[in-house]
Amino acid sequence: MLGVILAFPEKRSENYTIPVNGEPVVRLTERRLLMSKRIDRAITVVRKDRLKTYSLHVSNPVPVTARNKMGALLKALPDEPFFLVEGNMPLIMPFLVNYMVGLFYENEPEALIPVWKDGTAEVMHAIYEPEALEDAINAAVVEGYKSLSRITDFLDYEPLSIEELVKRNSKVTLGFFRVRNQFDVRFAEETLRKL
Repeated sequence: MLGVILAFPEKRSENYTIPVNGEPVVRLTERRLLMSKRIDRAITVVRKDRLKTYSLHVSNPVPVTARNKMGALLKALPDEPFFLVEGNMPLIMPFLVNYMVGLFYENEPEALIPVWKDGTAEVMHAIYEPEALEDAINAAVVEGYKSLSRITDFLDYEPLSIEELVKRNSKVTLGFFRVRNQFDVRFAEETLRKL
């Protein structure tokens, strides 16, 4: 399956090149995603004006011009099912990705999205059918939504209980961790040493 890494900052505070163990977080995210046996290649969706920077750090940057993450994803949609992850998630768990891909092919839903007990969906750690995602993004835009998290309102997706997965393996929650600042960098560095 194709892996799609979204490294498209909407705010100045979002930095996908922040160093973790001396490497940009987006590079570590790509590397860990490709450790999954069921992900055979990955692309990274980046801002067109930052292509030069990202081409130094990831293997397949796809430059787009858009106002936000939804627009960027819409412009870079592949024509095959894909696993979506944000570029600041360096602790992604390959075994969880493998499990999710297997479940997706077994059940063939429009999307397979991990969900927390409170109902919060991890839309940036999910598998999508491109046509269904395109329809969901377009519907969300028409309704005036700008956040990618609102696509769940327009998708017929299969939820995957994170708490049930944690009962089998406590490391599952680490995969959803995002590096946003220096405190996160320290945690990510310490955790990567133990993995």
